[in-house]
Amino acid sequence: VSQHGPQRPAPVVAMAAAPGERPPLTAEPMDVDNEGLAAVMADAAAAAGAIEGGPVRKINGKLVGSMVDPNDNVLEPIQVLQDLPDDDDQDEQPEFPPVSAEGKAKKKREFRRIPVPHHRLTPLKTHWKELIAPLVEHMKLQVRMNTKRRCIEMKIGPNCADIMSLTKSADFCKAFMLGFDLQDAIALLRLDDLFIESFEVKDVKRLQGDHLSRCIGRMAGKDGKTKYAIENATRTRIVIADEKIHILGSFSNIKLARDAICNLILGSQPGKVYQHLRTVSKRIQERL
Repeated sequence: VSQHGPQRPAPVVAMAAAPGERPPLTAEPMDVDNEGLAAVMADAAAAAGAIEGGPVRKINGKLVGSMVDPNDNVLEPIQVLQDLPDDDDQDEQPEFPPVSAEGKAKKKREFRRIPVPHHRLTPLKTHWKELIAPLVEHMKLQVRMNTKRRCIEMKIGPNCADIMSLTKSADFCKAFMLGFDLQDAIALLRLDDLFIESFEVKDVKRLQGDHLSRCIGRMAGKDGKTKYAIENATRTRIVIADEKIHILGSFSNIKLARDAICNLILGSQPGKVYQHLRTVSKRIQERL
């Protein structure tokens, strides 16, 4: 001990080694218990060998695995057998009996309600008998007029055999309410490939005032000549109700009629539309 207090040990500084040489040791090796280290290494080797051979469990303080005596209690993995479906079973499709209108009506009573606009009340009263005759006689439906709600109500009758009768009848009544003739609307009951498409003038081009009036005049023509020409060339029926246009026909014919009407809305001259309709009518006749 010096006058300034206890002396601190000098720090050990590692000397830098030359390139390619190992650095010198800065401390003496520690004393190791060789017996304890050997026991630890033996246990680790036994555990590693047991893991390689199978699962390892500890019973009564001893490691148990596949490398231990088979008389001891060893837990082995269990093999699970899974039944996979055969290829023949996968190809089989379920078969369901056909659904009849009577069976579906017993489970749920289907019902349709078609509203009647104000301007179609008078034509409905005039053609009421002709309107409900095919629905009651051929479609076997129950139809009534609800004057309070101003709508036509219909449901499946007890003798109805076709499950699509209610949907076809609803489309038939909607077509009559849109302004189609009764004879043209009846075609929806007889044919399955007829549809109704509706759109407005503003869907094609925004027009107002006199421009809209002239557009409607181009679509209709003088005394309806342009409209009749499009109907005869494309085998469709067209209703122009102010700004709304309704087209009745097959899918391909509706597309042809819609293209002709859209050209008139965009400002094409009727003469160009007539020329295009002549080509279209020739193509339709060639198909037939």
